[in-house]
Amino acid sequence: MVRALILLLMLCGFTLPAVAIEDLPAVLARIRQAATGVQSLESDFIQEKDLAMFATTIRSRGHLAFMRERRLRWELLEPSASGFVLDGEHGRRWHNLQGKDERFDINDDPLMAAISGQLLAWFRADFTWLQQQFRIELLDTDPVRLVLHPLGDKGPLQQIEITFAADDRSITRVELTEPDGDSTRLVFEHTRINPTLDSAQFR
Repeated sequence: MVRALILLLMLCGFTLPAVAIEDLPAVLARIRQAATGVQSLESDFIQEKDLAMFATTIRSRGHLAFMRERRLRWELLEPSASGFVLDGEHGRRWHNLQGKDERFDINDDPLMAAISGQLLAWFRADFTWLQQQFRIELLDTDPVRLVLHPLGDKGPLQQIEITFAADDRSITRVELTEPDGDSTRLVFEHTRINPTLDSAQFR
């Protein structure tokens, strides 16, 4: 039956729709332009981490706030509270279960520099920065879905898949896949564009 269907499609000259690679620059330019109108953003998110070895999913809920002046707040609220804030070059991270609450400077903390740099690049649509770190592939245009493949040594990530909202101004879903089969999904909901945010929450 499957062979017959394939043969029929071939005889009818049917071709599956594909996204042309030359569409990528135009799509990135469109998203970059849409992002210029986003001065602040606030969203809830659900994080699901699938652990291949244990065949289990760890589910968390969180909240994020972003302001274009390099301000970011990323926190998990359930089941335990942890997160970080960034205000320019300086930030603070905390983990309630571990009793940690400490300041950091991204110039002296490569890990926090990498994490915050990637998140800021997503929300600012900084494809210049992203293309220095990843090869970007266009999967779909409605909505836009991109796959980011790490350049050089893959390290802890195999790929990142990002889905944008219909208006291109925000992200609705991110899936990070690791070489060992583990994966993490982030689903963003109740996103608000250009809300008035209190700068105190970034300290």
